[in-house]
Amino acid sequence: MRLARPVRWLLKAPVAFYSADLGWLFGHRFLLLAHRGRRSGRVYRTMLEVVAWDEAASEAVVMSGLGRRSQWYRNVLAADPVEVRIARLRFAPRVRVLDRGEAADVLAGYEERNRIVAPVVRAVLSRLAGFRYSGTAADRRRLVETLPLLAFRPRD
Repeated sequence: MRLARPVRWLLKAPVAFYSADLGWLFGHRFLLLAHRGRRSGRVYRTMLEVVAWDEAASEAVVMSGLGRRSQWYRNVLAADPVEVRIARLRFAPRVRVLDRGEAADVLAGYEERNRIVAPVVRAVLSRLAGFRYSGTAADRRRLVETLPLLAFRPRD
């Protein structure tokens, strides 16, 4: 699924804030991921919404909204990401793909924290996943099969 041009522009606009060291304005809600192209070797930057943030581990969990075919997703699985910038933090990350159970639990927490906008979240996730997502435990497990969750934390 290709996003409309205005949506792509809107999603990329915050990159300018990070370039100006103003990423702290977004807190831990978004992160800027720098990753290397699998074939080109070129460094790309992708804005991602943070689904969960673990302060103690400095770990951010994100969802691949376009699924396993997303270029950034494929790139970070092929080679270590270059950098993650979130709030005032900047680090070389290591990445892990959450298993289905953990991913479903993280998504449930996200939905709980964002229950005021739950109808919008469910509508967006339905469109991305290709089925009517209702927020049930069964739907959550099905969703994370289609739209995987990944965690980034500083390398040791």
